[in-house]
Amino acid sequence: MKDPGRGCTITSGGWIFLKKQECWEGREQALITTIRKETKQTGKLEEAGYRSPTWAVLQALQQINSATRIEEEVAMSAPPFFQSAGRGDLLFWGGKEGPTVVIWRSLSEQEKESWLEEASTMHDWVVWCKSKKGAEEICSFELSGKEIFFNYDETKSKEKKNKKNGSKKKANAGRAYDTGHGGSKATLKWQ
Repeated sequence: MKDPGRGCTITSGGWIFLKKQECWEGREQALITTIRKETKQTGKLEEAGYRSPTWAVLQALQQINSATRIEEEVAMSAPPFFQSAGRGDLLFWGGKEGPTVVIWRSLSEQEKESWLEEASTMHDWVVWCKSKKGAEEICSFELSGKEIFFNYDETKSKEKKNKKNGSKKKANAGRAYDTGHGGSKATLKWQ
């Protein structure tokens, strides 16, 4: 879908996937309006230097607690291998229940506060967050969860080289926190 007057673009596969979701059935105009808003959200995130984790990272995070839900980013880029997806009060598809993967940097301050309240009653979440530099504030999920992996050292930042065109790309950087209640083998693998 592309609307040149409004600067909104989505892949046809993404459009068809979202349009077929129960929460958007018969609400095509509401979906278009949401996608326009989500496009603005993407712009803000990218301007702030945010880069999405790869689907391989998201699938690895999903395996920790057999997550069925992702709380992240924008509707157009949410991976369809989760049964439900959303951000804050906005539901992209599915429901709000179930083991959850949270992409912390993609949430607004209000969405972070809301999720922290919700998470205090949950026992099956994994949070992917930016590596800390210096004495940054500690989030409550860092106290109630346990760090299961940390894959970024600024002094040893690795770049991956694309074999086809020789371009370089920095490897994903971040940490993941788990409630420790999942008992998954993936958790043990990353400790």
